[in-house]
Amino acid sequence: MAEIHQTASLTPTKLELLPEWMAQQRWYAAKGRVPRLRRLWSWRLDDPAGEVGIETLLVVDESGTDHGHEPVVYQVPLTYRAAPLEGAHHALVGTMEHSVLGRRWVYDAPHDPVYARQLLELVLGRAVPQAGSQSDTPEPAVVGTRHPSWTAQSTVRETRVLRGEQSNTSVIYDCVDEQGVAEPLILKVFRTLQPGENPDVVVQGALAEAGTTRVPGMVGSVSATWPPVTGDEPAHGHLAFAQEFYPGTEDAWRVALRAVAEGHDFTTEARDLGAATAEVHALLARALPTAQVSPEAVAQTVASMRSRYVAAASEVPAIAAYDHEIAAVFERAARAPWPVLQRIHGDYHLGQVLQVPGRGWVLLDFEGEPLRPLAERTLPDLTVRDVAGMLRSFDYAAGSWEQSHPSGSAREWAEAAQAAFLDGYAAAAGRDPREDADLLTALQLDKALYEVVYEARNRPTWLTIPTDAVVRLLDEARKAPR
Repeated sequence: MAEIHQTASLTPTKLELLPEWMAQQRWYAAKGRVPRLRRLWSWRLDDPAGEVGIETLLVVDESGTDHGHEPVVYQVPLTYRAAPLEGAHHALVGTMEHSVLGRRWVYDAPHDPVYARQLLELVLGRAVPQAGSQSDTPEPAVVGTRHPSWTAQSTVRETRVLRGEQSNTSVIYDCVDEQGVAEPLILKVFRTLQPGENPDVVVQGALAEAGTTRVPGMVGSVSATWPPVTGDEPAHGHLAFAQEFYPGTEDAWRVALRAVAEGHDFTTEARDLGAATAEVHALLARALPTAQVSPEAVAQTVASMRSRYVAAASEVPAIAAYDHEIAAVFERAARAPWPVLQRIHGDYHLGQVLQVPGRGWVLLDFEGEPLRPLAERTLPDLTVRDVAGMLRSFDYAAGSWEQSHPSGSAREWAEAAQAAFLDGYAAAAGRDPREDADLLTALQLDKALYEVVYEARNRPTWLTIPTDAVVRLLDEARKAPR
């Protein structure tokens, strides 16, 4: 058990140490700002060897409140060491002087194998979370839950952090099962926290329990109840979740990019992906609640589309030239017949699908679009939103190749892949998404406007991909029979 020195002083304090470091992290949402932090809550895990301090801080960033933005809660796990951790300089948050323990090296905890092992132990029910401010005191507000479908007794050999993530931090575990057979796992630590159940946990958990091979096996999750940022009601949500990992596999984005670059036909893969998508949608409709569409749901969805347009026009004023045409597309969607609403993937693109030998396409990351509020991402939605997302992703694969080959065109490749995906989906679902043409066009346009905002803020050199798509989709809408 770790001893907490209640009267000890720290120089600098944790809240003095964190802002400059947080501002440089990919998961910090307010790019270009320095966080203004307030400590909300903390909890701890014990190092079995008693050498490493492990603390998870929940901090509130209030740097945007002066500009009308809501405060944001971040999960910041840290480890405290008496000496540098070999090979982890890239994960060093900083050093501070502890009035009792002396100099402490502070690390971003997912990069520290002691934290990584103990967090998985918590998921598996083999570790007890501890209070953040009292020694030898369990913390009942933090709960690790092994998924009912996961029965293996995983043993960790090594850990490493997955590189390249934007919104969260994932730890890869080299594990073996009881017979010593390799059993790689991945554990995602959610960085931005919102009250409510994370759809990645709920949706993927329901699919795993249904026994499908279209998603990774789910190991379990960590949830917590923490103090409110405002008001009196405490917040509850997920902090992390773990699942199977497939080392050496490629996501569909890389497979598709290679096909574009080499001029290879991708229609067989796209058709199979369409069928896999329809299969997952059918399972979700059976495993989780559905909802009949209401005028309120239609109005809310269309209002969200319109707000996306406003955001895109704010970032790229030239988009405003299409104001009336965009409004007409959304109005036709509002008047169209809507199917039953259900849980969906929510942020579906080629990077969210793996090609796993012996299993085919496996879907990942059911967290939904990171820029949408969690309460919105957990509502039943239109399956055609996922279809639209994947159609946009094929367009992006073609567009990314065109970025580096300005004189070439991959439009034919993209259109063939899109058509094959829709064919595969229609054959498996028994209904062709093209029968909901007004909804499909509106949701593709909505997605392209989302992409305009993202690219304008993060990758301006790619902005022409979604802006060209907006023009193309509006041109197709003008030609569509009425």
